[in-house]
Amino acid sequence: MNGNQKKAAIVTGASSGIGKAIAEMLVSLGYEVFGFGREFTAEVSFHPVVCDLLDTEELERHIKQIRKQYEIYILINNAGIGYYGLHEELNAAKIKQMVRTNLELPLLLSNLLLRDLKKSKGYLQISSVTALKNSPHGCAYGATKAGLTAFSRSLFDEARKYGVKVTVIHPDMTQTKLYRNADFTAAEDLQASLLPEDVAEAVRTVLAARDGMVIPELTVCPQLHRISKK
Repeated sequence: MNGNQKKAAIVTGASSGIGKAIAEMLVSLGYEVFGFGREFTAEVSFHPVVCDLLDTEELERHIKQIRKQYEIYILINNAGIGYYGLHEELNAAKIKQMVRTNLELPLLLSNLLLRDLKKSKGYLQISSVTALKNSPHGCAYGATKAGLTAFSRSLFDEARKYGVKVTVIHPDMTQTKLYRNADFTAAEDLQASLLPEDVAEAVRTVLAARDGMVIPELTVCPQLHRISKK
């Protein structure tokens, strides 16, 4: 491999919101960033990869192509979807989509890239503050995020002896499209909600840690606890 090549980072859910902010931040740090998403409607500074993340074969093809040209240092499992309301009111399709996007996809990508990350000693997960508390009117969503956090904790213990750093970040209410299927949304007041860039700065903080020091979990919250009804 050419020693002058940039280190590569993979970010899922990079077409908007937190994923896009993280991808742009990683570009500013000098990474060659490949942002995965279903569609990109805005100009970005990274490599947009249009992909159905639930199509495993398509996903693997893109990963193999990136691996041929770059050494992968960072994986950001950010893609997520949420459906809210009483659990009995959800349907099977919505539950399956949350489980596949929020939990199955990170497990699969981690499996595909762990050998790469053992060589480069880089890794990162994005979860939700919902993983840490009860979530009435969002039981299934909370369960997928709790599963992702549990997986991240166990994977760190499994892979830490190889130098792999696993961090799970728990953002609280953030101004993104995550709540498009809910009857509530993040408050516009910046004292009561996070910006995607706030979460990207949390990622920057994690990456700035010295070699040998790991931040396994990081929760990011706004000053005030408040939501807005639609």
